[in-house]
Amino acid sequence: MKRTNPSSRRGFLRRGAFGSLAGLFPFSRSNASTAVERSSKHVQRYVPLGRTGFRISDITFGSSRLRRGQDDLVRHALDRGVNYFDTADSYTNGASERVIGQALGGERDKVYIASKTHVSAGASRRSIMGKLEASLKRLGTDYIDVYFNHAVNRIDRLENPEWSEFVDRAKQQGKIRFVGMSGHAGNLIECLDHALDADSVDVLLVAYNFGQDPAFYDRFTRSFDLVAKQPDLPRVLAKAKTRNVGVVTMKTLMGARLNDMRPYEKNGASFAQAAFRWVLSNPNVDAVTISMTSTARIDEYLGASGVYEVSQQEFELLKTYAHLNGASYCRHACNDCESACPYGVPIADVLRTRMYATDYQDVPFARSEYALLGDAAAACLGCSGKPCQGACTHGLPIEQLCEPTHRMLA
Repeated sequence: MKRTNPSSRRGFLRRGAFGSLAGLFPFSRSNASTAVERSSKHVQRYVPLGRTGFRISDITFGSSRLRRGQDDLVRHALDRGVNYFDTADSYTNGASERVIGQALGGERDKVYIASKTHVSAGASRRSIMGKLEASLKRLGTDYIDVYFNHAVNRIDRLENPEWSEFVDRAKQQGKIRFVGMSGHAGNLIECLDHALDADSVDVLLVAYNFGQDPAFYDRFTRSFDLVAKQPDLPRVLAKAKTRNVGVVTMKTLMGARLNDMRPYEKNGASFAQAAFRWVLSNPNVDAVTISMTSTARIDEYLGASGVYEVSQQEFELLKTYAHLNGASYCRHACNDCESACPYGVPIADVLRTRMYATDYQDVPFARSEYALLGDAAAACLGCSGKPCQGACTHGLPIEQLCEPTHRMLA
C-alpha cells in the first residue's frame, strides 16, 4: 500500500508560534476529538521495507521483554494484522525467540521474522554461524528474514571480514534473506554512515523519537533549555532512503513512561499513538517496532497505524511529556558525554539500561542488558563524579546516575 504523498500531508502545517521549521512534519490543527474515530485496533497500513521487497505492518512487534508462556501476545498481534516480529538471541535468555517460534507455528509464510546477534570485532565466521543456527532452532524455522548485527557502537565490528563472509555464506545457504544493523548508543551516527557508505546493510533498526528530533522543539521554542539540537539522525535517515535501505525505528516512546501521561490523555488521544505518528510522519521511516507487553498495549499501539498526521492535542501530549521527562531521559545517540569519563565508562549505554529498570520497570531485562557491557560503570564506585559533572548538554546529572545504576544492576 502506497504512502500518502508527503507534500500533501504537509498541508496540515501552519507557521506561527511553534517556529519556522514546523513544516518539516505533518501537523493537524483540528481538534483531537477525531482521534477515537481514526484509531483502530488493527493494522491499517503495510509499507515497503527498503530493497527487501517485504511489505510490513507500520507498527511491528518488539519482543525484548517477551517471556515463556506469552504466546498469546504474539498471536494477538498476528490476529490484529502485525506481520513483522523483531527478536534477538539475547532477549530474555532465548525465551523470546522460542515463544515467537511456538506462537507463529504454521504461520511462517505469512510473517517476517527479524533476529539479532552481537558480533564482536574479533568474532569468527564459525562462531557467528553457530549463533544463527541456535536462533533458527529456537525459532523453529529454516530461515530468518532479516538478521541484524546487534547494538553496534563501534565501526570495527562492521569492518570484521568474518561478518561479511558469514553473511555471504548464510545467504547462499538460504538461512538469512537480508542483513541489518541495529544501534542506539553514542556512536550511532558514525556507525550508520559507515554501514550505508559501505552498502553493507539492507535494513537499519535505529533509536529515534520526537525527543531526538530538532524539528519537534522548533515547534514551540528555539530556546528549550533541556535540548541541544541533533540534526545528524534525520540526515542519516534521509541518506538511508536514498540508498533504498529499510528503516525501522525503536525507542520511539522516549523512555515509555506511559503512566505519567494518562492524566493528560483526553478524547481518545494517546501519548503512545502521538509518539508513533510523529516518527512515522517522517517519510524516511518505514515502520516502528515497540515492545508489546499486553493485549491492551497492542490495541493501543495499533491505534496509530495508517494515520501520520499529529493533531494539535496529540502534539500537546508530546510537548507535555518532553517537559515532564526531558531532564531525566538520556538521548543515546547524542554522545556529548563520551570523552568526559577518564575510565572509559560507556555512559550512554549505562543510562540506557537504567531506563529499562526505572522507566520500563523491567529490572531483569535491565540486568541482562547491563551484563553485556562488561565492567560498565564499576569505575564509578571509586570516583568523585567530577569528571562527568556538567558533561551532558541536556542537563542530566550523570555523576548522580551511573554509580546507582551499577549498584542496582551489577
